[in-house]
Amino acid sequence: MKITHIRNATLIVEYGGKTFLIDPMLAEKGTYPPFPNSIRQDQNNPLVNLPISVEEIIDGVDAIILTHLHLDHFDDAAKQALPKDIKTFVQNEEDAAAVRGAGFKNVEALTKHTVFEGIQLSKTKGEHGRGEILKRTGLVCRVVFKHESEKTLYVAGDTVWYPAVGEEINTHKPDVIVVNGGDNQFLEGGSLVMGKEDIYQVFKAAPHAKIVSVHMEAVNHWTLSRGELKGFINEKDMASRVFVPDDGEVYTL
Repeated sequence: MKITHIRNATLIVEYGGKTFLIDPMLAEKGTYPPFPNSIRQDQNNPLVNLPISVEEIIDGVDAIILTHLHLDHFDDAAKQALPKDIKTFVQNEEDAAAVRGAGFKNVEALTKHTVFEGIQLSKTKGEHGRGEILKRTGLVCRVVFKHESEKTLYVAGDTVWYPAVGEEINTHKPDVIVVNGGDNQFLEGGSLVMGKEDIYQVFKAAPHAKIVSVHMEAVNHWTLSRGELKGFINEKDMASRVFVPDDGEVYTL
């Protein structure tokens, strides 16, 4: 498989002979206001430019996967730029209706047993925070990719570490795990995605997997920098298996 980290949670995944675009946020730097009730209220989103053009990102994509519909995972620029007939996978029928409402014609809700062109796409649940904040963040999903010619890939999406993450790791035994690791937060309510201790739990739970941390330094409410995470990785002797890509960086795994 080849994983290209674009920006924030946006990934291009080449897997089993097909190309997937995951959680596309394609706007130019500074297009949207900052997420409220969080730090960096003087900085508009996204905080950084795309590393390559929208045309290059879209070229050759066979399917889109939307783990949920928050702006930093599926924005107005993506809605405008993406072909409306492209195969689009979402987490449930509610999201499917919203995406169809944006003009997309080939939308399917993921299940535990979805198959696309011979590639198994297994939906698993996530928790976009802990406790009361979940009433605000809503439902999200994660996706496990399997194909006879590929290693197993687990795209964890916007979730914190909680017991179900470990259960999915035990069930699917992924070789590669992509986590959203910016520890994004509002001013109250705690972590919305994984922080460094969450990533350490993933590292311990999946002793043979390579882990790629994305969703970093791209929208205003991030609290964990790439530099701090890299320091933690070195401190915990995790550097052989945990990677923190720059925007545009490519991994062949």
